[in-house]
Amino acid sequence: MLIYSTAAKAKGGRNGEVATEDGVLSVSVRMPKALGGANDEHTNPEQLFAAGYAACFDSALNLVARTQKLKITSEIRAEVGLIKNQQGGFDLKVAIEAKIEGVEKAQAQALLEAAHAVCPYSRAIRGNVDCSISLAD
Repeated sequence: MLIYSTAAKAKGGRNGEVATEDGVLSVSVRMPKALGGANDEHTNPEQLFAAGYAACFDSALNLVARTQKLKITSEIRAEVGLIKNQQGGFDLKVAIEAKIEGVEKAQAQALLEAAHAVCPYSRAIRGNVDCSISLAD
């Protein structure tokens, strides 16, 4: 049963515009310098993916904590990178780093792993994208 759906359109690829159909998000995207672009003054698809993943993962983490009746505060850092694959194209690589306060380290690790099991982004990329999860020091 579908509980939510949204849509976005892109025009111009990595040097164009992206917008959600409801108009809430509308931004220019540009190729970053590292990929041959002119500058890093615009967002890019990897930044948008990182932002979405971080927000979704933090929600999943807090959902898991609430179901266990735990009070935590958290901050998620999602790093998304492009790596060359063997076919000459590119793949994504993701690293999730979590700051979790309000519980002991072992319990924070367990919450992190449980969140990774239920987060829709984590589930979507599982088995297809190299993804690491860790607690921040």
